[in-house]
Amino acid sequence: MQLNTRAIVCSVLGHGEHGAVARLLTHEAGLLPGYVRGGRSRRLRPVLQAGNLVQAEFRARVPEQLAQLAVELVHSRAPLLNERLPAAAIDWTTTLTATALPETQPYPMVFDALDAVLTAIESANSARGWAPALVRYELLVLAHLGFGLDLTHCAATGDSEDLAYVSPRSSTAVSRAAGAPYAERLLPLPAFLLDGATDADWGEIAAGLRLTRYFLERDVLGDKRAKALEARDRLDQRLARIGS
Repeated sequence: MQLNTRAIVCSVLGHGEHGAVARLLTHEAGLLPGYVRGGRSRRLRPVLQAGNLVQAEFRARVPEQLAQLAVELVHSRAPLLNERLPAAAIDWTTTLTATALPETQPYPMVFDALDAVLTAIESANSARGWAPALVRYELLVLAHLGFGLDLTHCAATGDSEDLAYVSPRSSTAVSRAAGAPYAERLLPLPAFLLDGATDADWGEIAAGLRLTRYFLERDVLGDKRAKALEARDRLDQRLARIGS
């Protein structure tokens, strides 16, 4: 196997005294692991930061072998790691990607969406400018893994008007009128997920994050959730501080 491509660094683990095993999301081959010789060196540590865009060359004699990986920095997002909220957002999105996606399965739309979310975190003036994109990214991950939410019509009536909730049982939207008697058992559906808005108020952002978290915990993360959700907890706590 030989592949030379742009990739996003999603996770890095030390391996041996000086090396590292990195998992990168690529456009054409999905999530790929590789061994980086000297990956813990002073030269490569700044390159192998979660969220960075790199030029990656994977080489392996057989598909079952862990590839040797060489990386060159294309775009660094490392400065954001010194800011508590952007750092938490990058940590969670890359951790989710590395945890949820199966290796070697191409997800070009997920690659593009992750790059867009990271770019939004980097360029937006505040979290309100990127948090809706993060929620949509989580919905995209759910959809590509076969657990997509149907937000096009009401599960009870079939209507597409005034959708206000999501049923935890069917993963389908519910209208305000049909859901009112059962509101305590339903998940609120924020309007920005229906109208395509690029920003939202803090109440809607919190509702969107609760919605996606419920289905990610239940359907995707499974026995991996404890470690992955530590990153999500940090993000939720930091967003709650500025949104309160």
